[in-house]
Amino acid sequence: MPYVSPATGHARTGIARPLVAALFAASCLLSIVSFYTTQQGMMLYLSPWLATLAALGIQSSLVLVAWLVSIQQGSRALLIAVYGITATVSIAFSYVSIYNWFSARERPALMRRALYDELTGLAAQTGARLDEAASKAGRNLVALEEMTQAERRHGYISRTPDADPTLNAIRESVAREVAALGTAYREGSGQGARYTAFDRHAKLMRVTLAELQAAQRALASWRAEARPGQPSEEQLRRFHAFHDSLPWTAIAQASGAPAEGRPPLPSLAQYLDNTGSGQEDLMQAFQELFAAPTSRHVFALSLAAFIDVVIFLLAFSCGPYFHGDAEERLRAASAALDAAEEQVFVRGLLRKVGPGGQGLAQVEVSSLTHGEQHFCLSLAQRGLAVVEESPAGRMYIFDREVHGRLLDSLAQQGLPLRAASRGAAAGL
Repeated sequence: MPYVSPATGHARTGIARPLVAALFAASCLLSIVSFYTTQQGMMLYLSPWLATLAALGIQSSLVLVAWLVSIQQGSRALLIAVYGITATVSIAFSYVSIYNWFSARERPALMRRALYDELTGLAAQTGARLDEAASKAGRNLVALEEMTQAERRHGYISRTPDADPTLNAIRESVAREVAALGTAYREGSGQGARYTAFDRHAKLMRVTLAELQAAQRALASWRAEARPGQPSEEQLRRFHAFHDSLPWTAIAQASGAPAEGRPPLPSLAQYLDNTGSGQEDLMQAFQELFAAPTSRHVFALSLAAFIDVVIFLLAFSCGPYFHGDAEERLRAASAALDAAEEQVFVRGLLRKVGPGGQGLAQVEVSSLTHGEQHFCLSLAQRGLAVVEESPAGRMYIFDREVHGRLLDSLAQQGLPLRAASRGAAAGL
């Protein structure tokens, strides 16, 4: 937009000009932010150069169309429609960019936490099975030691059934083992084949109990070192190292559960972040927004829309100041008809103004120049001045605000007005 010097009107004098410049700078900064987010979102589909050019065109259109809407006097429907379509495209790609920015920091942490929770749940199930197996193994060991001593003192232990399935299976195994030896070993008290078999099963149960206790210590060590912030690959690697080394056969034998009852482990593909990987991010972002929106989705969309809305409001506010309002353009055109500078023209008009009824400013029509007549006529057409017949002749009566703005426009004197004043003082 063209630059208008501070001497052209009251709206660009005093404190108004710095404030308008600050608003314009703010709209430019926000446009740069929106340009960057739009360009990053478009890069998912376009090459970097095409995305940059497209985003630059979109942001330029947003600012320029907002200015045109603010200064357009006729129909604005087409401009508003163009801005709405352009802003929708900008907001969509900006939302995807901001969403991916948040996801790149939040989603991996959420997935690591979800994997940690699942592994913790599996560890709790495994721990319960270990505790149950170790408890049964301890009881069975005590029972086997008692049966070993009873076999040495009394004998005939292998003939007696047991209520515990594991111990009953051991009794039957000892009976079959000794039966295979035939009559070589007489059944009874003492350290015979049956005593040796029971003692061997007791030693095996001690080994099983030791393995289960070692597994419990390994589980406690994993729980102490596991952290939800660790990468998914490291969490799975450490859990596999612990989980695969467990004595599953001993657990199954001690607890009486089937050996194939091992819980399945999660795969790494379930807990990998899919954002930031290409074109599917756009669809994923909007699918999650419409299907199950979270605070992250709503905030990203609100921030993208907020930036473009503020850009429109700032550009809409700055447009009239840079373009100039209708009254200022009328003054400039009327001054051009008299071949005078605008402030010199206004000074000449105000010198002809006198007080009228109710303290309103009025000027006689016959005293006006051609440019001044056109200016007053235009004010009358806009309802800012009225024509009144009086005994002194035909008068233009100005609105109070118009008279005030005319005076205010002379508050900061430009070079042409100062030169004209000096020339008048020198009698030139």
